[in-house]
Amino acid sequence: MHNDITGIILSGGKSTRMGQNKALMKINDKTVIEHVKDLMQNIFLKVILITNTPDEYTFLGMKMYQDIYTQMGPLAGIHSGLTYSSTDKNFVISCDTPLMTQEMINYLIEYKTNMPITIAKADGYIQQLCGVYNKSVLPIATSILSSQLNDEGRNNEPKKRGCKVLGLIDIVGAEIIDAELLPFYKKDTFFNMNKRDDYNVVKNRLEISGNISA
Repeated sequence: MHNDITGIILSGGKSTRMGQNKALMKINDKTVIEHVKDLMQNIFLKVILITNTPDEYTFLGMKMYQDIYTQMGPLAGIHSGLTYSSTDKNFVISCDTPLMTQEMINYLIEYKTNMPITIAKADGYIQQLCGVYNKSVLPIATSILSSQLNDEGRNNEPKKRGCKVLGLIDIVGAEIIDAELLPFYKKDTFFNMNKRDDYNVVKNRLEISGNISA
């Protein structure tokens, strides 16, 4: 188990397409976020949760922190995670990817690189919400987020689209690994739940396997 890497779980989405908080939906008598929490705590000694609704997650018994920059998307979640983390190296994961495996996480955190971010590409996308983020990128993330605020310190809506994680990656650079070339890669590893049909896919997969890391 790693004690020099913090696991950061992001649970700040509004789940508008799901119609309810997807992190709290149950599979095998556990909520989706419990599946992710259990996976992370099998790997990292320090695991924190970034959420703007901490009262919903007190049952997890985790350290929780809220976004410093509110209503500004996943980059704000990563920013808060890095701010409150006590380690230079951090592994960030979204709460809606419960099919992620320990094998994939271990590969990403052990990959040798000088880049401050290590992420994978799979299924036609850069999987920016599941990867290694060094605390050194925090000043750049702060700069990106603060630039979106108006004089009153509120989010400048017309510029909100600029607050994307890929914008941070474009500036600081990243090691991007083609996950589909790895011998242990499974097609649904990075599958994220957004709609009811997605939940049914994950539910069937986890009920068959019986555990998150299968």
